[in-house]
Amino acid sequence: MTMPGIRYVVATLALASSAAAQVAPPKDTTVQLERVSITATRSSLPAFLVPLAITRVEKDELQGSSGIGLDQALRYVPGVLAQSRSGGTDVRLTIRGYGARGAGDRSNSGTSRGIRILVDGFPETEPDGRTAFDAIDLSLADKMDVVRSNASALWGNASGGLLSISTIPDFRSSRAYVEPMSGTFGLKRVVTSLGGRVGDEGRGWVDHTNTTQDGWRQNSSGRRQLLNAGLTTPLGTRSRVTIHATATNNLIHVPGPLTWDQYVQDPRQANAAYLTQRERRHNRTGRLGVTLDHDRSEDTGFELSMFVNPKYLQRSERNTFRDFTRYHFGSSALMHTTHALSNRKATLTIGGDAAYQSGAILFYNLVAGERGTTLADNKSEGARNVGFFVQDELPITQRLSATLGARYDEIAYDYKSYITPTTNAKKTFDGVSPKIGISYMLADNHSVYANVGGGVEVPAGNETDPTPATTTPTALNPLLEPIRSTTFEVGTRQAGTMLTSFVWTYDAALYNTEVKNEIIPYRGGRYYATVGRARRQGAELGASLESSTGLGMHSAFTLNRHRYITYVVDSALTVPAAPGRTADFSGNKVVGVPDVLIGSELYYQPSPLPWLRLEVGARHNGSYFADDANSVAAPSQTVFDGGVSIQQTLTNGASLRARLAVDNLTDKRYVASVFLNPDRNAAGLPVAFEPGLPRTFVFSLSMTRAK
Repeated sequence: MTMPGIRYVVATLALASSAAAQVAPPKDTTVQLERVSITATRSSLPAFLVPLAITRVEKDELQGSSGIGLDQALRYVPGVLAQSRSGGTDVRLTIRGYGARGAGDRSNSGTSRGIRILVDGFPETEPDGRTAFDAIDLSLADKMDVVRSNASALWGNASGGLLSISTIPDFRSSRAYVEPMSGTFGLKRVVTSLGGRVGDEGRGWVDHTNTTQDGWRQNSSGRRQLLNAGLTTPLGTRSRVTIHATATNNLIHVPGPLTWDQYVQDPRQANAAYLTQRERRHNRTGRLGVTLDHDRSEDTGFELSMFVNPKYLQRSERNTFRDFTRYHFGSSALMHTTHALSNRKATLTIGGDAAYQSGAILFYNLVAGERGTTLADNKSEGARNVGFFVQDELPITQRLSATLGARYDEIAYDYKSYITPTTNAKKTFDGVSPKIGISYMLADNHSVYANVGGGVEVPAGNETDPTPATTTPTALNPLLEPIRSTTFEVGTRQAGTMLTSFVWTYDAALYNTEVKNEIIPYRGGRYYATVGRARRQGAELGASLESSTGLGMHSAFTLNRHRYITYVVDSALTVPAAPGRTADFSGNKVVGVPDVLIGSELYYQPSPLPWLRLEVGARHNGSYFADDANSVAAPSQTVFDGGVSIQQTLTNGASLRARLAVDNLTDKRYVASVFLNPDRNAAGLPVAFEPGLPRTFVFSLSMTRAK
């Protein structure tokens, strides 16, 4: 009797592949852990010892989703809230409250805030902290690492959480993959991938996806094409070069928020203004990146990388048509070396990275949803991020290790208008983010850790517009300051066996984050202000359990307590304005963050029928507020999902897989996301609610041949 491999690995507690293919180990057997490394931690330590909260989502878990948006793959990761706003690539993403403000007109249509996202080691996150999802397609991903801890000491601005996605396929000599997919609401998708040897030791690959969908709400259709290619090959015995090239063409229509009455009457309708303006984003992007790894010796090595990322973006939003031509480029360098610490070896890592983005931005009037002929503005928004970091990993005893690190960042804006140059402005933010962490091995498969770290996050570029209370015309809001945060975290990880037939893992973490200069969106994200302090506290648990009979489960539980500590706002910032008056929201809940998040899936892969897999899952989030006054609430929700898949190994390295997935099994009506501090209509009702998808079916058939 065999037991299927564990699909979801909490905190990268990956069980050895040999154990997954054999009878469950006897009760007294020690579970051996793979030496899994997480490059996103910029560390030489195995993941089990890194003093940060980390979850790895493996390839087979990624294949269980449609691959279009990040939300499905993150359902069972503790501490993470990922909400699909209209069923496509547009996802509201929050990790421990970072990114929570990203919901509104200019906050999160196809982008996120506060969370750094890497694809093959290259930043999708722009220098100002925004991340677009155009080049993120999980059908091409081999694995995804989620660092839930504040990672500012490693990555700088907007790295309160970190997603690192690898698309490098795993094959020895050749690989071919094709997957057609069809689903509800006009979903059609084809994924193809080819890979082969280059020389004796190199590998090359090329991937392509083409996705179209009609959407279920008015003005929610979309399409995306993505071409991804790569080459990795050794240069001599100690060096390796890897080249990545990506091109995307992504169009999303944005249906917008509704009032509560509109949501109840007809959740399929679009916001009237969004529908009239045909609100949409059409992004065409490319990236060419090169990475060189070189080991000078067993103890010393370095990594160099550079990339260029041109973008042509068109948007119909807020009653204007906008053309963006942007050039995003950057580089990074990292060196690691060992040094003596008593009779042990410590690892010192020193590095730095820099990125710059600028280009022309043209604003036109909007005529029937299309670009007019009147040029309203001609400007550029330059953003630069330069950072240097140092990290030392110190093995104090055989079981106890410490990590010390710090990073200095300088983030600069240079905004220019070629029509009204009197508004030109520059602003620079800088600061140091320290981190100290310790990890202790209680046993070979049980560790505990603690860390203290600082964080920095500057207001994103489209959050810098002046407020209505600003009297001096300027392109940059003078009231904004960077978010400064300090996080205290403790956690533990363990894997083991139970009753001779169960293999289990868990990852638990507690955190407390003190935030200064919380950035708050007003009027649906039309402008922002820096206010007061907030405290974010939470408890997270990720667990998996699998038996030799093929029955298993994985779950994620999160409890949040996020509150404003001091928050007094001048009501001149609100509409209608009332100069001289203030509103005190101290003690209120932070907007956009539920107190409770639960994701759980039960699966069964019967031993007599190892080719069959059955799944049923539930995702729950508690209610949360959409406004700082805590008067507009999104209700709690519980949604059930299911799936059945059949996989058969054929001859000569080939396999066939068919899968039927059903989201929202009970066809429940629910609110998927909200606009924060939303606009109100003429009747004074908040226009805040984005309906969640009804029951959807997705069928896919894939064939893989790998050697």
